[in-house]
Amino acid sequence: MAETRDGRFLITVTNLPPLAVVERRQRGDDRGFLSRLYSIEAWEELGFTDRIVDVNHTLTRQRGTLRGMHYQTAPSAEDKFVSVIRGSVFDVALDLRRGSTTLGHWHGETLSAENRRAMLIPKGFAHGFQTLEDDCELIYFHTAAYDAEHEGGVNALDPALGITWPLPILTMSDRDRGFAPLAADFPGIDS
Repeated sequence: MAETRDGRFLITVTNLPPLAVVERRQRGDDRGFLSRLYSIEAWEELGFTDRIVDVNHTLTRQRGTLRGMHYQTAPSAEDKFVSVIRGSVFDVALDLRRGSTTLGHWHGETLSAENRRAMLIPKGFAHGFQTLEDDCELIYFHTAAYDAEHEGGVNALDPALGITWPLPILTMSDRDRGFAPLAADFPGIDS
């Protein structure tokens, strides 16, 4: 666990480096608070140097909804910074990097508006989440624009992955449900 130079973020690199959990530090008084969502300096301290090209805002209405596991391949591979600004989710990153010693391993983290945690997800990882409350809103910072030709997905319910979703799955898109399980001989993706 390390604090960024400016003291605005507490960064914990997970057991799937460089995947990291980032806790935003609040500064405030009786009027309210300020919490920085993103800092290029903090990213660079972790070795992420690509510029942000898209920022997306999502709303998921129903508790128990599962979204994912999505990724993009080269040349449109992307780093993502995922923050919750309302509600809470169980956020999962799955290592799909070709040649990685942790290929097929995942890390899950509860992210919420209250705990101010975010995930810094590197290229070569699939991402998904399950909402733990109704009306969850997330902000995503992406280092590559969406590219349908280089988009992929893995079935989040694949028993071989062993992802332990905290709630029963109440809603999931047909598209996400239709993603194939990860093949036993899956070589990984180039990122």
